[in-house]
Parts: sequence; structure tokens; C-alpha cells
Amino acid sequence: MYRIVRRREMAGGDIILNEIEAPKIARIAQPGQFVILRANEGGERIPMTLADINAANGTITIIYHVVGRSTALFKTLQVGDYYLNVAGPLGRPTEVGNVGTAICVGGGTGLAVLYPIAKKLKSLGNRVVSIIGARTKELVILQEEMAAVSDVLMICTDDGSLGRKALVTELLKEALQKEAPGLVVAIGPVLMMKMVSDATRPRQIKTIVSLNPIMIDGTGMCGSCRVEVGGMTKLACVDGPEFDGHQVNYELLMARLSAFQEEEKEALQAHGEEDLHRCRLKEEHLA
Repeated sequence: MYRIVRRREMAGGDIILNEIEAPKIARIAQPGQFVILRANEGGERIPMTLADINAANGTITIIYHVVGRSTALFKTLQVGDYYLNVAGPLGRPTEVGNVGTAICVGGGTGLAVLYPIAKKLKSLGNRVVSIIGARTKELVILQEEMAAVSDVLMICTDDGSLGRKALVTELLKEALQKEAPGLVVAIGPVLMMKMVSDATRPRQIKTIVSLNPIMIDGTGMCGSCRVEVGGMTKLACVDGPEFDGHQVNYELLMARLSAFQEEEKEALQAHGEEDLHRCRLKEEHLA
């Protein structure tokens, strides 16, 4: 059992932060890695990249967007409640070193993944230029945290309600005219990561992206999280989740991510307190 010690609602309550007691995981976890959580016996196994790691307190932090039945179930958990299972750390840590200047580009909840990476880059003495964006001001998360680990912070929103009215890729192109980064890290919607990779490819700037394909077991056995990188099949759970952004087949990734959209909508619509907590003894007796 893994207790929630801090909970924070963001973006009108649709984005939730949970800080969770998991001392064994916190002791060895690294930026870029993820965990798989299950709320209860009937819950699905949901992968979440670590948004922060506090080895001293023995806690890990996840940030999730309520988009389906399982994340809606997660949202019902309050401080003092428990996740039944938290498995990890899984995946490969982010490979960062002394790169001089790093540009970190994040969109939406991708900032939850980007923050610990930017924090690590800064701790290694690099100059960190961060570009963060979302559809509206209300959906921009971790602004203060990103500012604390960045030498320069640029913000944009689709509607202009915070920062520039622009896409993160527009700000990236402007930054590339002033900066000579040794590394670009881009995490967010797949189309955003593709556009960032397209912008850095002509300059041959090393670009890291974090992929979020459908995942089940997290150990490489099921093969559901397969992605195509450099013309080869890779498994995000054991080979990633981070890959060379210039080598990813984004069209295939987007097609696979949209495969179960209708089922996800139906599951979320069916979600409700009555559905989650009703007694099933009568149903089992009648079956």
C-alpha cells in the first residue's frame, strides 16, 4: 500500500498532482523513469512518468490528466488514501550530462515529465532555456518550478492568455537563432514533439523525446508499447521511454495512440461513484 501524502488540483481540477510514499522507489529512481500504479483490486495498471523524486522524504510525485476511467478513479483518492500497487522504477533514466546549453520544450502535462529532466540538467551546471506552453493559462502547470531550474523561461498559450500567443515550436525557432544548444528535450503531445524534431533536424541538434504508447506490463513481455525508431521496433517500457526524436516514426505512433479512443470515452462515461463502489455480491450470485 502506498499512501498519498500531498495532493494538488490544477487546471480546474482536471490535472492532479499526487506525492506518494514509496521509499524503495524514491531511493533509486532517476529522471525520465516511470512507475505503474493501480488504485484497487479492480483497477487497471496505469503507467505514469515521475514528475519528481524526493529520496530524503521517501516520496515520488506523479501528475496526471483525468482523461479516462482509471484516471477518474485516481482522482477520487485523497491525502491519506492509498494506491494498492506502485511498481518501479521502470524504463531507462534520461541520459544527460554537460551539454553547455539545453533547451527544454514542454507542452501540457508533458511538463510533468520535463521538470525533473530540466532540474537534473541545471544541477549538472548546464544553461537551461525552457519553453513551456498549453492551450490556455489555466492549463499551464509547474510554471514556478520550471522557472526555478531555468536560466530563461519562455511561456506561450494558444489563446494568448499567458505569455505569447504562439506555439512552442515558434518560440523554439526564435531561440535557435540566439542559442547554440548541445541538447533539446521535447515532451508533450506527439505532434508537438514531431514539430520540434523537424525544427532541430536540419541543424543536427541532438533531440530527446519521451513517448507514451499504449502499455500494459511495463517489462517488455506484452509488446503493446512497441514503437518504430530508426526503422526498428523498440519497446518504450524497456528501451525508452525516451528516444532520439529524429528517428521516431510519429505517424505510426499517433495511429496506435488513437486506436482505442472510442472505448476510452465509453469507459469514462460509464464511470461514477455508483459504478465504482456498488456491491457486486448480488451480481455474482445471479450470474
